[in-house]
Amino acid sequence: MEFHTAGVIGGGAWGTALAQSAAAAGLAVVLQAREPEVVESIRTTRINEAYLPGVELDSAISVTTDLGDLADCDLILAVPPAQHMRATLSAFAPHTREGLPIVLCSKGVERGSLKLMRDVLAETIPHAVPAVLSGPSFAAEVARGLPSAVTLACEDLGMAEALATALSGPVFRPYIADDLIGAETGGALKNVLAIACGIVEGRALGRSAHAAVITRGFAEIQRVAVALGGRVETVAGLCGLGDLVLTCSSPQSRNMSLGLALGQGQTVEQALAGKRSVAEGYESAPAVRELARKLGVETPICEAVAAVLAGETSVDAAIEDLLTRPLKPERE
Repeated sequence: MEFHTAGVIGGGAWGTALAQSAAAAGLAVVLQAREPEVVESIRTTRINEAYLPGVELDSAISVTTDLGDLADCDLILAVPPAQHMRATLSAFAPHTREGLPIVLCSKGVERGSLKLMRDVLAETIPHAVPAVLSGPSFAAEVARGLPSAVTLACEDLGMAEALATALSGPVFRPYIADDLIGAETGGALKNVLAIACGIVEGRALGRSAHAAVITRGFAEIQRVAVALGGRVETVAGLCGLGDLVLTCSSPQSRNMSLGLALGQGQTVEQALAGKRSVAEGYESAPAVRELARKLGVETPICEAVAAVLAGETSVDAAIEDLLTRPLKPERE
């Protein structure tokens, strides 16, 4: 199975970076952006000034606002914000065909339905072949051609291998898996946990506390993944632990930078003001909290972040609540 053309839905930083990476892998790429100014910027300067300034895009990338222009592509990378995935896929559905591989590249839990993106795809384009791409990868680094490795999950391992082969390049390395639930769960929860790590950094609580949040946060990812039907070994890889470590370790992460601002005393409104791209953790935190409660799974760090973002508690009160939880065996 060979792929020659890729359509990328979503002209934000990550969508643009994936378009650049796919072009570097030898694919002809059609990048769809919702904003006409993004399309105009790329067409005239070859740079997405709004979301990925300073990176000149490959000449193999064409750009459009029309989803219909992606109809003939061999594979699709779907990269709208998670909370807009359903509407975007519904709009794209008339332009699809039986067996079209759609690689889900957005991380989050849908508010209201509490569904992962694979479930959203199944409900909007049921005849597509679903796949998930997730892992430790900052958009600016991928776009500039710095080395990165990700998980590419598809239930059909033959399709996963074909997609990985098509998307891999000199410095972009996909590892294949067949556990879509595990691949998605790691990406969805790590954004919320990165806000917690940002708060720790902003409050100057130290590297020990930072390491504790990452480790106990990873335990929360494992519990939710298993409860949903995913596997521990999947989230122990790039799409879970790897992505968690990256996102929790650099203010380059929008989620960690949001937490950093909150830890330094800003309100949620102040921390979000003037941001063109909203942190996915902010959008997903309420859904993650509700999903964990529905599953009967304890996620105290995610719970604390959701409560802070909703204005239900203060940063200091949330920290105190976590530090005064009953002691128990580490693996529980």
